[in-house]
Amino acid sequence: MAGIHNEEDYLVDPDEVDLGLDSVFIEAARPPSLEATFSIFQGLHKEFRIRLVGSHPLWGHHLWNSALSVASYLEQHPSLFHNKNILELGAGGALPSLVAAESGARKVVITDYPDPDLIQNIEYNVQENVDVARKGNVAVQGYVWGHSIHPLLASLQNESNSNEDLFDLIILSDLIFNHSQHDALFKTCRLALKPSPNASKFPFNDEASEASSPASLLEPSLLVFYTHHRPHLAHRDMEFFEKARDQGWNCVELVTQKFDPMFPEDPGEEEVRATVHGWLLTRSSR
Repeated sequence: MAGIHNEEDYLVDPDEVDLGLDSVFIEAARPPSLEATFSIFQGLHKEFRIRLVGSHPLWGHHLWNSALSVASYLEQHPSLFHNKNILELGAGGALPSLVAAESGARKVVITDYPDPDLIQNIEYNVQENVDVARKGNVAVQGYVWGHSIHPLLASLQNESNSNEDLFDLIILSDLIFNHSQHDALFKTCRLALKPSPNASKFPFNDEASEASSPASLLEPSLLVFYTHHRPHLAHRDMEFFEKARDQGWNCVELVTQKFDPMFPEDPGEEEVRATVHGWLLTRSSR
């Protein structure tokens, strides 16, 4: 679940009504799914073949530019995830999680809305793309943002009652377009992310160079990548970061990357719709 096509694709418009996730994602009756499609990501060390559901109202049938950008960023900055606990929310095809799992993450918990087609497709991608020796480090779950995080923590399988039961990195790829769910996303991230022991030692000044320094990348953090798919609502997307700062998160933009627009015929300035932005968020305490 990573992105959006046209506004009419919404089953309920989150910009008109503020509803819970179960209401926003009410699924109307739909015809049998089309054939699954595949997209290839050529990583630094291996090729990932990502299966996408044939058609889906939660947009799981696309490999979004943001997922490609996150995956590349992770490969270039392995200290973000190596030997760490990783959580991805709204994973869709789960490419970033698969890259982390294959490249040395301690545990990767991949989640999306608890729809059987989405979850089974993620399980397929794990089976096909993760080496057998690492499959035990990956868990796939259905999860609704803002709900109890206990099932997520249970997947870490750590019997000690310590911070090892929390996550070092949480990935949000093309999720913030869902404006009514910003608070739910923050609730999950606030509870599931490890405390930041070094925040006072490494204060942020909103500079990307500082945020990508070795010290900063060792901090428990969120990676938030997105495209303004509806340019006229870009200000609503950016409210996510206003809320983050109000809640004590440090927010630094790391990446601005150009792609071909996913939907060239969509309305709005093409350059805006073709640009992926990537941010790193940290906070000093839970």
